[in-house]
Amino acid sequence: MTSEPTLARSTLDRAAHHRVDPQWLAQAWEQGRVLVIGLDGRALVRDGALVLLDASAAPDGERLFLGIDGGVPHFAVCAEPPAAEGAEAAQLYAVASTLSSTDAGLFTTALALVQWHLKYQYSPMTGAPTSIGNGGWVRYGPEGEMVFPRTDPAVIVLVHDGVPGPQGRIVLGRNAAFQGTPPRYSILAGFVEPGESAEAAAHREVGEEVGVQVTDVTYVASESWPFPRSLMLGFTARAELDAPVHADADEILHARWFTRTEIAAVLDGSDTSISLPSRSSIAYHLVTRWLAER
Repeated sequence: MTSEPTLARSTLDRAAHHRVDPQWLAQAWEQGRVLVIGLDGRALVRDGALVLLDASAAPDGERLFLGIDGGVPHFAVCAEPPAAEGAEAAQLYAVASTLSSTDAGLFTTALALVQWHLKYQYSPMTGAPTSIGNGGWVRYGPEGEMVFPRTDPAVIVLVHDGVPGPQGRIVLGRNAAFQGTPPRYSILAGFVEPGESAEAAAHREVGEEVGVQVTDVTYVASESWPFPRSLMLGFTARAELDAPVHADADEILHARWFTRTEIAAVLDGSDTSISLPSRSSIAYHLVTRWLAER
């Protein structure tokens, strides 16, 4: 188990003070490294590492300044990734757990920015076209109005019964959006609503999705989830030992209590009847963290 969620890792200095300096950005581009993100969100990966290009080899596109790592400026461009020997285009969630902290941070930041730019080419206030500025961290309307990158907060909650040892249990549900075989089960999640605290959202989402009332809602960690623009706020919460689980049937097709023994069997491959969240997700981090507390 890692000490932090996979997509929370980064060694990048975002160097925000350089974003408003066009001359510095132009010079930095010439000596920088460039990550190319396709319209489908994929980037080139080779031997477990991102393929970064010299600026001279990068395709045309808006230059998004990601930050500085090891003294080297890093940028992203949204374009078709060029062919590179031994490299394959991959989605972030598929490879993040195999990337270094540096590469995970670069890919996560680049994808989040690219997703925002693709969807906010028009002002949400006036409908007028917007143009890129500040190294990719602002879009400007025709009257100079500023549109900033959007991040949607969501809570994700590991509901447990507080019991130590192999028979301790957590609630997992099968979301209607989860397709494939074997069925995938995960902890419970949902967006924070306007005027709502993250803790209140945790109580509400668990109640709505599985009909369980919880106490001891405790923040653990957060993770960017740029699919397209979420910030996942991870919590644990405690339910009564005999709390019945009732899936809402619309969003959650099935839910039940799972013991540590059952979860361990799925993770070690001895039980293949269900699958668990990907290693890139904060859900996986919260589940393995709980499992290790045995």
